[in-house]
Amino acid sequence: MKQLLKYSLLIFLLSGYAVTANAQVSYLKITNYQTYYASAKRNNTDWFAIRKFENEGKIYLLLVDPDELETKIDEAAQYTLSPMFMAQARLYYQKSSYEKALRKAEQQSKSIQDAGIQSGMPSETGVTLTADLCPSVRPLDRRIFTAIFEQFKKVEQPVPIALSITGIWMRQHQQDLEWLKEMNMKGEIYITWVNHSYNHRVSKTQPLKQNFLLEPGTDVNFEVLGTEQAMLKNGLLPSVFFRFPGLVSDKQLIYKIADFGLIPVGSDAWLAKGQQPQSGSIVLIHGNGNEPVGVNDFISLLKSKTKSIAKKQWLLYDLRESVETTFEGK
Repeated sequence: MKQLLKYSLLIFLLSGYAVTANAQVSYLKITNYQTYYASAKRNNTDWFAIRKFENEGKIYLLLVDPDELETKIDEAAQYTLSPMFMAQARLYYQKSSYEKALRKAEQQSKSIQDAGIQSGMPSETGVTLTADLCPSVRPLDRRIFTAIFEQFKKVEQPVPIALSITGIWMRQHQQDLEWLKEMNMKGEIYITWVNHSYNHRVSKTQPLKQNFLLEPGTDVNFEVLGTEQAMLKNGLLPSVFFRFPGLVSDKQLIYKIADFGLIPVGSDAWLAKGQQPQSGSIVLIHGNGNEPVGVNDFISLLKSKTKSIAKKQWLLYDLRESVETTFEGK
C-alpha cells in the first residue's frame, strides 16, 4: 500500500507536483523507434528500459519502474545501460511487481476474451475506471470526465482514470485529445495512457478467433509500436499497460504482447454488458461516444455512491496502483 499512501499524500499536499509529473513533452521527429531491453541505472535506482528512439539528434529511452510501474522518457546518456533479451530481463526482475503482473496475465491467457489482469486491490472499497477510445466518428463522451471530477473534487483530486487509446482515434479527434490533456494539466483528472492498438480493426461477421488483432495479416509490431509513437508525438506518456481491442486475444498473442514488455489489462466489469463492479474491479466503459449505455450506468453508479464518496469510503484508484499493490510482496 506504500504507493497508495504516497499518492494520496502528494495529491493533497503537493498537488502541483502531480500536474507537473504527468506533463509530457511532444517528440515530433522520432526516428529508429524500436524495442530495446536493458537495466538502466542512475543514482542508485534501477529502471527497466523497454524502448529506444532518436529525436533531434538525441537518443531517448522509455523506462519502467519495475516496482511502482511508473514510466518516463529520459535521455539514454544519463544511464548506465546493461542490454539484455526480454527473457533475461524477466529473470533479472523476477521479484518485482512488474514481472509478477506479466506472469499473472500469461496465466490467464486461455480465454479468447477478457484475458490479462482483470481486477486489483480487492481489499479496497472502490474501483479502477478504464475508458476505451476506439476509432469512432462520434465525439468524445465528455460526460464521463465532468461527472467524475464533480463527484470527487472535494475528496480526491486529481481523479485517476486509465484511457485505452488507439492511433486512429488520436489522429481523428485532436480537439477532444487537447481537451483531455488540458483537464490532465489542470490537475482535474490524472490519466494513465494505455496502448489499445493503432487500427483496432473489427469485423461484424468474422468469429472472434479471426477478429480484432487475431485478424490474419495483422502487423502486431505496428499496432503496438505505431501507437506508442503516436502517443509520444501527441505529448502523451505511454504506460506499461496494453488493452486488447474487443478484449479479444489468444495465448500466442498474450505472450507476444508480454514480449513487448507490456502488461495486458482486461476487465471484470464491462458495464454495457451488464457486468456489475465489485470492490477492486477494473471497470470498462467506452468514452468514444459509441456506448452511451455503459457511460449512463457508470454515472448512475457514481450517484448511488455519493454519500460513500463524501466520506472517502468509495474511491477511484489509479490503474498502476491497483496492479502494483496487488502484486507487491507476493
